[in-house]
Amino acid sequence: MKLGTLKSNEADGQLVVVSRDNQKCVAVPQIAANMGQLLENWQQHHTALEKIYNDLNEGKLSVAMAVDQDEFHSPLPRCYGWLDGSAFIQHVILVRKARNAEPPATLREIPLMYQGGSDDFLAPRDNIPMVDPSHGVDFEGEVGVIVGDVPMGVKEKDAHQYIKLITIINDVSLRGIIKDEIVRGFGFLQGKPSSAFAPFCITPDELGSSWKDGRIHLPLNSEYNGEWFGHPNAGQMHFSFGKLIEHAARTRNLKAGTIIGSGTVSNEDPNVGSSCLAERRYIEMINDGKASTPFMQNGSTIKIEMLSETGENLFGTIYQKVVKTNFDET
Repeated sequence: MKLGTLKSNEADGQLVVVSRDNQKCVAVPQIAANMGQLLENWQQHHTALEKIYNDLNEGKLSVAMAVDQDEFHSPLPRCYGWLDGSAFIQHVILVRKARNAEPPATLREIPLMYQGGSDDFLAPRDNIPMVDPSHGVDFEGEVGVIVGDVPMGVKEKDAHQYIKLITIINDVSLRGIIKDEIVRGFGFLQGKPSSAFAPFCITPDELGSSWKDGRIHLPLNSEYNGEWFGHPNAGQMHFSFGKLIEHAARTRNLKAGTIIGSGTVSNEDPNVGSSCLAERRYIEMINDGKASTPFMQNGSTIKIEMLSETGENLFGTIYQKVVKTNFDET
């Protein structure tokens, strides 16, 4: 099943069911007004939604509307929790190597994770605001899952059952601010502005054999300023999504609609490229002694997609432009 959220006058948008080919959609107010309501009542409504989805794909719904991805918000314009991991340890290894620092001793046993702001997400076609070029605007291509209610203390082997939906993410980062926040030792805040999610999210069964072991075994494609930037395979997560959920729920319940991010998709093979500018810069620092790739500038664009094995655009397209804002920090 494929779902999305149309922009509306309501803060949480309007829930729609989207056809598999991304061409048609239909609102379902009789089931739920928005994605958050659906997730809180998933067991009650998912069977009815599946029937609507099947009818939509078979062309049986005369009320179906044409899809315009510009009209879609992130599936959850806001949510109770946005917890972002760093499950691709190759990315962590490159970060530490570029800084001449050793990786964490528990790198392969305990996931890294931070809690991001979840009250205000960007739409997948929204501009990325740039207050100051020195902030070092960067994109981060990720995959993510949206869970139902998860009980505290759940273990990895049981955690995958709570995954309701899957999507892809641009986790916007301000590298110039993050480095100062790290030094102060109390986590990210200002360096992690609003993220954007793909127009559509899907149930795991839509991935077929590409979904296994709590991982999405497909490349994540990024184009930066209209040119290929990378297509690393998301299946090379060191930690499964079940492990990330276990980690997040160790000392608390997770409420329905919480989003768990994978962190930047990264592979050991340098030929597949990267999913963020920082990683390319780390590789330059390691190989050349200095970084030469600049961070995003006013007018820079990023496009992120994931295609199925048969070439279907699974989640729609994240396409964003950096735009200098008029906000004056002084």
